[in-house]
Amino acid sequence: MSTIADLMGQIAEKEGHNNTNIPGVRIYKASEYRPRHPLCYGKGIIIVGQGNKRVFLGDKVYEYNSDNYLVLSVPLPAECETEATEYEPLLSLMVDIDMGMLNRIVEQMGNDINASLWGQKDKYPGLFVAHTNQDIKDTVVRLLRSLLNPVESKVIGPGIIHELIFRIMNGENAAPLYALTMIHTNLSRIDKALKHIHEEYRHPIDIDKLSNLVNMSPSAFFRAFKEVTSSSPIQYLKKVRLNIAMGLLMANQVRVNEAATEVGYESTTQFSREFKRYFGNSPVSFIPAGKIKLPLKFPLFKV
Repeated sequence: MSTIADLMGQIAEKEGHNNTNIPGVRIYKASEYRPRHPLCYGKGIIIVGQGNKRVFLGDKVYEYNSDNYLVLSVPLPAECETEATEYEPLLSLMVDIDMGMLNRIVEQMGNDINASLWGQKDKYPGLFVAHTNQDIKDTVVRLLRSLLNPVESKVIGPGIIHELIFRIMNGENAAPLYALTMIHTNLSRIDKALKHIHEEYRHPIDIDKLSNLVNMSPSAFFRAFKEVTSSSPIQYLKKVRLNIAMGLLMANQVRVNEAATEVGYESTTQFSREFKRYFGNSPVSFIPAGKIKLPLKFPLFKV
């Protein structure tokens, strides 16, 4: 086991997502293989210490492991396959992207930004994979060690995250992160539209209003949206609704009709049909038996 995987294993005490002493930083652990399934990724960075994952977005496959990290510049519903075993569990570090920090780094870099990183500013998908170089690995080791100590997490942890983001912005394929900080790129405009969708997912999408919100014509908006997310706005909204509904069913043991209503469906029958088509199982199958019902809450996307 590598140093990075060993440190992640010390922090990840349970299966699934393990919060750390730093908000927006988590360690994920999975001890068994999981076949391709729908999943919502949040805007963030995933660095794997052990194991292997594949993301299927549109007609493309993105593979990341201990040699390659994944960056999501926008929240994306996609499909994921996990390779892991009980003896070699998947272990990964997940860091949310803070736009304030991203903008500060770009401002501090100023004229020292490598011009080749800009590339074609209006043709970026919402995620990319890049090689985990030694500088990034060294930074991750120091971050993980700080997470083992509450005082170090509080005092030096944020600075190490700042360095990690900087290292990644100087790594391979990082141009989308720069485009995200610019006002008039398609990526930043679609990011703004996605934020609106996540806030208003209970309501139908009006393409004209959404395109006006980001100062684009409806046709240009639709084309850019598909380039970034590999989905149409209507398809994206449907995936967001269904993933949130699934979280509600699993975490809160709500009834199927309640979940459907909470995410904006007027017809429970339509909701159940689309849910089963998307997840492969009926909504009822996601309700844990005998679980105490909690107050309704809407889960954020997880990476």
